[in-house]
Amino acid sequence: MIKKKTAFALAAAAISGAALTMSAAAVAQTVVTQPQPSGVLSLAAQASAEVPQDTVNITLFYEQEAKDASSLTTTLNQRADAALREAKGVEGVTARSGAFTVYPSTDRDGRISAWRGRTEVVLESHDFAAASKLAGKMSSSMQVGNIAFSLSPQAQRAAAQKLSTQAIDSFRQQAQAAAQAFGYSNYAIREVNVGHEGSPPRPVMMMQARGMAADAKMAAPMAFEAGTSTVTVSVSGSVQMGR
Repeated sequence: MIKKKTAFALAAAAISGAALTMSAAAVAQTVVTQPQPSGVLSLAAQASAEVPQDTVNITLFYEQEAKDASSLTTTLNQRADAALREAKGVEGVTARSGAFTVYPSTDRDGRISAWRGRTEVVLESHDFAAASKLAGKMSSSMQVGNIAFSLSPQAQRAAAQKLSTQAIDSFRQQAQAAAQAFGYSNYAIREVNVGHEGSPPRPVMMMQARGMAADAKMAAPMAFEAGTSTVTVSVSGSVQMGR
């Protein structure tokens, strides 16, 4: 009799467990769909300004040819080191190593006949006059490859901060005008993104002077003038229009 009661209890428990499993599965399969919000408007606004470029980068280079790669590498390193030492003492101008390349030259039979190399030194400064004077002085040992003007991160951030206010005001005005045009009396911002960007540096290519006579003519300070960079702040997002 006890065994029959035990078997009955086990069967009842199994049925109850199966019922709970089916109930849980039914709940898991239930998908609750929320109605899509109405009166949501997506907007975008921009504010731009031309900002004077305040940084100059002057690339100086030296090229040489030799019979073996080892001696060529030594010569190029010595020339670059001397240029960096010369620039180190100039206030307001920073100097760094640029590209360094050594490659073989081959004859008609495909055999290496010589090695050619190039080393670069890059001058960077906010003081255009000091950088120009130093580049002219260094041109007796290195040639001027190119000049690039750009906007410093500090100047770009300062311009972006001013433009952010204009772009945000434009975004809010658009939201208010659109809400009224659609028959709503107000709006609330759902999400908004603010970003800024600037135009890339403007390079000025220079003629590659050949020979010491040409280098001597470059000894005077070079005359150049920076342009402007366009800084743009963009504001995009969505608003919830309300009655």
